[in-house]
Amino acid sequence: MKPGSIISNVVQWNQLGVCEGRYLLPSGIPTEPGERMQREADSIPAPPGHLSASLGTQSSVSSSPAADSAERSGLVSHAGLLIVNADDWGRDRDTTDRTFECFLRGAISSVSAMVFMEDSERAAAIALGRGIDAGLHLNFTTPFSAPSCPVQLVQRQRELAAYLRHHRLAMVVFHPGLIRSFEYVMAAQLEEFSRLYGAAAGRLDGHHHMHLCANVLLGRLLPPGTIVRRNFSFQPGEKSFGNRLYRKAVDCLLARRHHLADFFFSLPPLEPSGRLQQIFSLARNSVVEVETHPLRPEEYRFLTEGEIFRWAGDCPIAPRYAVRSHGNASR
Repeated sequence: MKPGSIISNVVQWNQLGVCEGRYLLPSGIPTEPGERMQREADSIPAPPGHLSASLGTQSSVSSSPAADSAERSGLVSHAGLLIVNADDWGRDRDTTDRTFECFLRGAISSVSAMVFMEDSERAAAIALGRGIDAGLHLNFTTPFSAPSCPVQLVQRQRELAAYLRHHRLAMVVFHPGLIRSFEYVMAAQLEEFSRLYGAAAGRLDGHHHMHLCANVLLGRLLPPGTIVRRNFSFQPGEKSFGNRLYRKAVDCLLARRHHLADFFFSLPPLEPSGRLQQIFSLARNSVVEVETHPLRPEEYRFLTEGEIFRWAGDCPIAPRYAVRSHGNASR
């Protein structure tokens, strides 16, 4: 299948309406923006270097740092949401610990969790104990590193990674010979997430954004009705017209069966400052997801030293991931 074939499949789609003022949590339960969205969180634990020791404590129901910050800043006064989501939760111990510190400072709303990785088990225990909003970070490209990962799964994923990383356009070309491998690796990750987190994944995205590859999209492998990360948002002139048209077509395809944020951006580059100001200003009236990787030093400093709050101004960071509800995104 040629890359342009996806676009030809969506020329007849109608634009979906938005239910004004209502948001959908990953569980599928709609909430009014005036409701206070809470996490189960304990008092601030020991520093990240001692995370394992803090897991044995009994968690009490209280607001998270981000929820407290949002309430003080008047979250309900805005029609939109600023969601800061940290990727790669559970990839390794350093990534988990740095991300957790950002959570404790109220600098992130949610995490995207990797399964079958070396720190997946501990990360899941932390998220459950501390009430961290976690979605599934599908991984088709980076080798599974958990010691207990099944050999067949490792082999199937290696097969997918070899194809997807062979060429930058591989993700937009449907490969019929890999249908079974995609189904197998996808199903294994969904099942493992449910085992670790005690519930099915209500929100999904992808490592290297491969949840948007042709085999996943056209194979309809993403569970319907879930929240799914859209393509990066670009202004006219930032990318070619063909590039933006393709991304728009994919987002339209996603919106038929899933719930999406209104805009999606990467936190870096941090300069020029006008870029971040524009992104954060969009969150006053739209649901904006900002992706971050706290393991990267410049992003870690930005999140933990208070810069993100200075740039966000009176637009608070959402206490968890939520999107506007769509009436028919579940077919």
